[in-house]
Amino acid sequence: MKILFLGDIVGRAGRRAVSERLEGLRAAWGLDFVVINGENATNGAGLSGAHAKVLFEAGADVVTLGDHAFDQKDMLSFSQNEPRIIRPLNFAKGAPGAGARMFKDARGRKVLVAQVLGNVFMKRAFDDPFSTIEPVLKAHPLGGQAQAIIIDMHCEATSEKMAMGHYCDGRASVVVGTHTHVPTADAMILPGGTAFQSDAGMCGDYNSVIGMEKAEPMRRFVTGMIKGRFTPANGEATLSGLYVETDDRTGRALRIEMVREGGKLKASTP
Repeated sequence: MKILFLGDIVGRAGRRAVSERLEGLRAAWGLDFVVINGENATNGAGLSGAHAKVLFEAGADVVTLGDHAFDQKDMLSFSQNEPRIIRPLNFAKGAPGAGARMFKDARGRKVLVAQVLGNVFMKRAFDDPFSTIEPVLKAHPLGGQAQAIIIDMHCEATSEKMAMGHYCDGRASVVVGTHTHVPTADAMILPGGTAFQSDAGMCGDYNSVIGMEKAEPMRRFVTGMIKGRFTPANGEATLSGLYVETDDRTGRALRIEMVREGGKLKASTP
């Protein structure tokens, strides 16, 4: 199975890049399944129902969220009626929607997508992501209940993301980090056959401070004072993410490639 995971969509620039490029990538690379993290797609904070529809129309099979899952209030109701939206498993007791769900690709192969939030350096304490993901993995053995399993580990610390990768090694096809918006150069296949990258990066304008116009973040760092809101940068966006090929029988990764398409960051693509 050929899988593409795209990192955090940031604002209008990120949405525009996905709308303009994803269809062509699906055709050129023969993609079977596409997962997008959309939690910053609406004004850099959360995802609205309208913008979720834009990502699905562009070619996403599933959209994951994150710690800003419900910053856009209509997502509270939208996620209950749209099964292709995945919020964090450990977000909060009683949160709407689902944190893990089984899907099928065009050929009928089963793909489990799940998301968990980390705890290190996050603004609030969430339930332990390791004990949260464990029953999901036990209920869906790789290569049995699911031909592929994709886990979005949404958190700050690279160490926590790497620990999750090794924790799931051999039990998931892909463990990929999101949230920090900066792509890491550690894409690898772990010993048990799980594709891993600490952070997929963002789909947004890299002439920015992690996707935001530079002036306000720089002012806060230099002066310690807040003058205005963060505003997503709106220049040419780079599509950042991860391409993985898996074995249909075992669900294990056979190939992994970092994806940098257009914009300020350039790298080889599949």
